[in-house]
Amino acid sequence: MFAILALLVGIALGIWLEPSLPPGLTTYLPIMIVAALDALFGALRAWFDGTFSDRVFAVSFFSNVLIAALIVFIGDQIGVGSQLSTAVVVVFGIRIFTNAAAIRRAVFHA
Repeated sequence: MFAILALLVGIALGIWLEPSLPPGLTTYLPIMIVAALDALFGALRAWFDGTFSDRVFAVSFFSNVLIAALIVFIGDQIGVGSQLSTAVVVVFGIRIFTNAAAIRRAVFHA
């Protein structure tokens, strides 16, 4: 219940404050969102499997976001940022769809 309340407060603050992103970070935000979604879908899958751990979720969430941003940053530094961004999105996309399939199987028992 606390998590849902915190989520709603966060959404309300985001709408009310309308934060802006510095232009230098605009290439990293989509990658970090995909990495965060991977952690969220992984947590939901673990919850359905009965193996959810809040510590594992927190570490997974932050490490996914930081590693994805670091990979894209290194790609930008060596001149292949868009290719590495695509690679990160593909890898996390595969993981998201794999977790979504497992969640669907757990929910519908199919």
